Amino acid sequence: MGKIKKKVALIFGITGQDGSYLADLLLKKNYIIHGVRRRSSSANTQRIDHLFDYINFSKKNFFLYYGDISDGTSTLNIINKVKPDEIYNLAAQSHVRVSFDIPEYTADITALGTLRILEAIRILNLKKVKFYQASSSEMFGLVKNKKSLNEKIPFHPRSIYGISKVFAYHTAVHYREAYGIFACNGILFNHESPRRGPTFVTKKIVQGLVRIKKGLQKKITLGNLYAVRDWGHAKDYANSMWKILQYKKADDWVIATNKEQTVKQFVEMVSKKLNMKLKWKGKGLNEKAIDINTGKVVVDLDEEYLRPSEVEFLRGDFSKAKKKLKWIPNISTQELIDEMIKFEMKKK
Repeated sequence: MGKIKKKVALIFGITGQDGSYLADLLLKKNYIIHGVRRRSSSANTQRIDHLFDYINFSKKNFFLYYGDISDGTSTLNIINKVKPDEIYNLAAQSHVRVSFDIPEYTADITALGTLRILEAIRILNLKKVKFYQASSSEMFGLVKNKKSLNEKIPFHPRSIYGISKVFAYHTAVHYREAYGIFACNGILFNHESPRRGPTFVTKKIVQGLVRIKKGLQKKITLGNLYAVRDWGHAKDYANSMWKILQYKKADDWVIATNKEQTVKQFVEMVSKKLNMKLKWKGKGLNEKAIDINTGKVVVDLDEEYLRPSEVEFLRGDFSKAKKKLKWIPNISTQELIDEMIKFEMKKK
């Protein structure tokens, strides 16, 4: 019998939170992985550095390239060189608030970057490649009724990030319908982990409160305490990406937990685990959390962190993924917070 050919995956955005968890998963599934990272003056590989500990270099199962989805030539050349079985596009300017400050760059990377990958697949005539597009719950945006959101709910994005993700979503659908490319969208609701970047609200809260507890920081400053979000674990969501590309036909999928908390509730969950008793005072932008034990303000608000147009409510209905992909979230929000706290506690 001949050797079973290993599957080859190409991951754009491998150095990000999701890319690193996906790489973990695919290496365990015996894939050969090719990852694309942007060139910068400092190494941005901390989320994947641990992979080098168990990569078997003699098997040649892990490769990194410099590239950028703002550059159609490098994107096409990498895809042509690798000729992967699966392509995961996890690359984006992924910070919603920042997209208000750099809208053109956000659109170029998050919207047109997806187009460049799909156009490369079409030009190279890679009939058998499967493509995963990281879509976002931010596409739903303004939600009229506070109910769980599924694949049939229309989009009303409230940021250039959300608008760019809608463009990318429909581009994937278009290339599927027009050219028969196996292109899928995973509409992922908020997902966090210890590997989350420090400017994202969950990481900012956990990292900040742990540092306050250690006496290294005085307070954290937040924006909208009453935004409702559906928070899962990035490790669970990486598994959903893989399952989406193994399904018999290309489709679009909501990935979520169908549970929600406000930002304020998230703060309270973290503070409780750290044995910090908080008392809230004030209204609007004057609302503050005071540590009862010290009498000091540990959370305050600043309009700098408010979006010009806010997404107030996001909760996802993942019943389609549960039924057809047999996917469910395994890690609860409480377990997620425990893991994030443990990670921050270990820091010097």
